[in-house]
Amino acid sequence: MASNVTRNWTNQFAQPPWRVALWSVAYGSVLTVALFGNLVVVWIIVAHRRMRTVTNYFLLNSAFCDAAMAAFNTLINFIYAAHGDWYFGEAYCKFHNFFPVAAVFASIYSMTAIAMDRYMAIIHPLKPRLSATATKVVIVCIWVLAVVLAFPLCFYSTIRSLPRRTICYVAWPRPAEDSLMYHAIVSVLVYMLPLVVMGIAYTIIGVTLWGSEIPGDSSDNYHGQLRAKRKVVKMMIVVVVTFALCWLPYHVYFIVTGLNKQLNKRKSIQQVYLSVLWLAMSSTMYNPIIYCCLNNRLSPVVLQVQSGLQKGFPVVSFHPCIEL
Repeated sequence: MASNVTRNWTNQFAQPPWRVALWSVAYGSVLTVALFGNLVVVWIIVAHRRMRTVTNYFLLNSAFCDAAMAAFNTLINFIYAAHGDWYFGEAYCKFHNFFPVAAVFASIYSMTAIAMDRYMAIIHPLKPRLSATATKVVIVCIWVLAVVLAFPLCFYSTIRSLPRRTICYVAWPRPAEDSLMYHAIVSVLVYMLPLVVMGIAYTIIGVTLWGSEIPGDSSDNYHGQLRAKRKVVKMMIVVVVTFALCWLPYHVYFIVTGLNKQLNKRKSIQQVYLSVLWLAMSSTMYNPIIYCCLNNRLSPVVLQVQSGLQKGFPVVSFHPCIEL
């Protein structure tokens, strides 16, 4: 996502080597963990046919978005934010500003689709669920909407050569009004709206799962299913809350700096931006960790796969680790 800070940067934002080194470690850690964790999730779902469920298709889409954003934007964003000089050409400038908005949109609406799928499964269990084909159509529709939302950033992004550096920025027709309006729209569509929808869905689900039980049904099977459903809902709530906390400062930052342009001229704003950017980019690495910690079937599978590979034998048995 394009930073309004870079348009106003001068040499006063040059950082000492030790500070650049610390930020490099912080951003490098996000890149490494996000890539490894999300690619493991992708591999588990893609490589094992029994993992290809409706919910897991949405998890796959979300993991792909997080891995791609970590690979294509985290490091580049850090280099540009730390140095204020764009080294990567105009074509990548357009992609750099376009892709994060599209990826975050696709990721969060995949999480929203999971919430609605859970809602239908638990609140209306007798109604038909999405088929695999319908799920793929929904994912395609999500990506189409994501591209439409992010397209203005691609269309208006450009680079400009200044005496001491090159900048990549979004050249809005009306810079002040258009930039603020666009970031407000993105904040509503990519942050507030999906969080409200998921909040309502999981609240209703939570009341249903924790507030009522079938009278007289004390079978082990019933209580086992109830515990499994509660565990899944807990996991997805943690995912949603983590997303909300990671991206809130980022959206607030752009709204505040859009309303008060003078903030962009302060030297301290660079460290503020690097901090909120790191927190936002770090959201790409948490979901695989959450899946592992809150789903007790994940760790045994990972250990089983690692053990089989170390011994040089194919892993012939598989127990679902993200099956919802």
